[in-house]
Amino acid sequence: MSEGLIGARVTRTEDPRLLTGRATFLDDVRAPGMLEAALLRSTLPHARVVRVDTAAAAAHPGVFAVLTGADVKAAVVAPQPVVWRPDPDAPLPVGHPLAVDVVRYPGQGVAAVAAVDRATAEDAVELIEVEYEPLPAVTTLEQALAPGAPRLHEDLPDNVGARAVVEKGDVEAAFARADVVLRESFRFSRQTAAPLETRGVVATWDPVTSRLDLWLSTQAPELVRELMGEVLGLPVGRIRVRTPDVGGGFGAKFDFYGEEVVAAVLSRATGRPVKLVEDRRESFVASSHSREQRIEVELAARADGTITGLRGTVHGVLGGVLGSVGLSPCWTTAATMTGPYDIPAYRMDVVGVLTNKSPYGSYRGYGLPKANFVHEHMVEALARRLGVDAHAVRRRNFIRPSAFPYASPVFVYDTGRYEECLDLCLRAVARAGWPAFASSARERGEAVGIGYSFHTEVSGFGPSRIINQGGMRHSGFDEEVVRIDSTGHVTVHTGQSAMGQGVHTALAQVAAQTLGVPLDHVTVISGDTDSCPYTGYGTGASRAAAVGGAALLTAATRLRAKVLRIAGHLLEVSPDDLVVADGVISVRGAPGATLSLARVGDAAYRRLDGALPEGEAPSLEEREVYDPVNVTTSCGCTAALVSVDVETGVVTPLGHLIAHDCGTVINPLIVDGQLHGGAAQGIGGALFEQLAYGPSGEALTRSFTDYLVPTAVEVPPFAVEHMSTPAEHVPGGFKGMGEAGVVGAGAAIAHAVEDALSAHGVTITSLPITPPALLAAIREGAGR
Repeated sequence: MSEGLIGARVTRTEDPRLLTGRATFLDDVRAPGMLEAALLRSTLPHARVVRVDTAAAAAHPGVFAVLTGADVKAAVVAPQPVVWRPDPDAPLPVGHPLAVDVVRYPGQGVAAVAAVDRATAEDAVELIEVEYEPLPAVTTLEQALAPGAPRLHEDLPDNVGARAVVEKGDVEAAFARADVVLRESFRFSRQTAAPLETRGVVATWDPVTSRLDLWLSTQAPELVRELMGEVLGLPVGRIRVRTPDVGGGFGAKFDFYGEEVVAAVLSRATGRPVKLVEDRRESFVASSHSREQRIEVELAARADGTITGLRGTVHGVLGGVLGSVGLSPCWTTAATMTGPYDIPAYRMDVVGVLTNKSPYGSYRGYGLPKANFVHEHMVEALARRLGVDAHAVRRRNFIRPSAFPYASPVFVYDTGRYEECLDLCLRAVARAGWPAFASSARERGEAVGIGYSFHTEVSGFGPSRIINQGGMRHSGFDEEVVRIDSTGHVTVHTGQSAMGQGVHTALAQVAAQTLGVPLDHVTVISGDTDSCPYTGYGTGASRAAAVGGAALLTAATRLRAKVLRIAGHLLEVSPDDLVVADGVISVRGAPGATLSLARVGDAAYRRLDGALPEGEAPSLEEREVYDPVNVTTSCGCTAALVSVDVETGVVTPLGHLIAHDCGTVINPLIVDGQLHGGAAQGIGGALFEQLAYGPSGEALTRSFTDYLVPTAVEVPPFAVEHMSTPAEHVPGGFKGMGEAGVVGAGAAIAHAVEDALSAHGVTITSLPITPPALLAAIREGAGR
């Protein structure tokens, strides 16, 4: 049935293939004559590379090529790109695919080997001799900013890699007139996405055509193609990027990595395909890190709880070199820190500080979880100072529905009904019996608490001109192609990447309902830059539905109109009198007058004589390029129920509930799954996940023994409540929600812990909330 597919809980069409082992992941790709590669990585955080001796490795049986950082630098025409630069004239720390002269973080690649198989390549890597001259390491923010600190890049004046400012209104006046001023400092630990499938690439550089073919586990194939062309000096027409099934991305597979360039250069050097797949130990130091920030803020308010100003500084603890997204995640924290609140005066300085750690990059939620934690903590703190309920402060400061579209410090919020969403969450919590349960537990002497967090999510990322003006050196539009073949079946070609989020199913639902065909008559094809249309930004920032879905809806609507024109000609009626459903076109009020979509397809492709209206072109295909005029803004309220063992500091999540508004919902089943998955990652970030470094800068976290993630045992039951406020400027009204679950989780859990430990006076200002940290907070509260 095609009617009502948008909004239906349809089982994902991808699942049977994935669940029965018929998927093809990167490591399943086998090219004829393929070699495998391994990297020698530095164990030192900071050192000068005095000498690299590759003779023994090159002579090892089965080895085809050995490259040093200098070799790779000589083979490319540009350094590693940084696509987001708020100040294009500011000096930029230069990075290369492999270290050249200096290593700046533990795990940085120093040399690479291509051999007959991975084991041989690893054996050869062990034969490479490197002489290092150790340099002083700076691994903390304080060390990097200290006067006279060792500089990571000698061509920069200090260890600040990038700066930006986000501001709105008269901040000084707001604080001068404030009745209440609150100050707080926050810290967020370093984390990584840790997808089930690590990163990998198979590169084939054809020595005859100089054409580069890449199989790559990526979220942004077109962006990879563009950046690879810049680095290698190749026209993008000579580069093909294909993505097999992607075993999780979460942002880490959005970024552009040096290993991809190394594999291409190795393939050119050997004349054979080269596969390079990181193992799990490498993944912890070579894939993007994220989250680590220190944020100082001040809040100004009136005595009635109206927030009048917010100011402060975001310090992003970057790595030894800039990742491809540069300062962008930290800037996004500053750009979204006002959240759902109408704060007229705002200024946030953003300082990206270079340290001897792995590069800072993308991770689900980008900068939003930190921004949410800050504004929700400050709302709760203001409520405590004034002796009122925190939700009363939220309601007083929410952006009113009549104020939309609303200009935040950076983005224009499209629509929102924040009070209704808060009420939806509160009603759901009451129905679930949480307040009564918590009260009963406290009477028994147990520490049980409920916490809330209200978030906005900047989604549907894409307005090209706006993001270009903001420093992004790439576009954000989307292009979709939809075709009906001669049998009446539909094929959608999309540049969006499938990585487990169900985008094929969602796009198929949009196409099937718009064209009036059964869902199983729609095939969605993605993952090949040679056959799929251009999607500027790739799949990230919750944009697949809001941008890709909108483009497809527009293209399919035009295609439907053409179908009806041809059918009207064949049936000798006006197209306005026709309806189409389940692949059958019928005349209103004339049950016997029908035509199959297959007949229209046959007329458009094979039997054109008299079948097409005069002037109607053959074939049934439409293409839409959609560059949205604005982002979309989803919203949600997260509630968390936790218990705390005051003797051990262990926090146990008992329940997690999200009331959410992402505009028009294409598939509630997919939306729920995305919210659940994001919430699980949010719980991990709030309670478990932390990348640790030793006192000398050595990386201590190299496996899941050291890096704790929540399992099915730690994840509580989830519940989701939906409401819908469509985006008026987006065809279909779609908004994104892929990152929503992770955005509000940390603050909600922290507030639930504070509620459970209210008798102890505990305040949470950093994540994760580990047992040792929480025990220290309990002791500190008792000592006040």
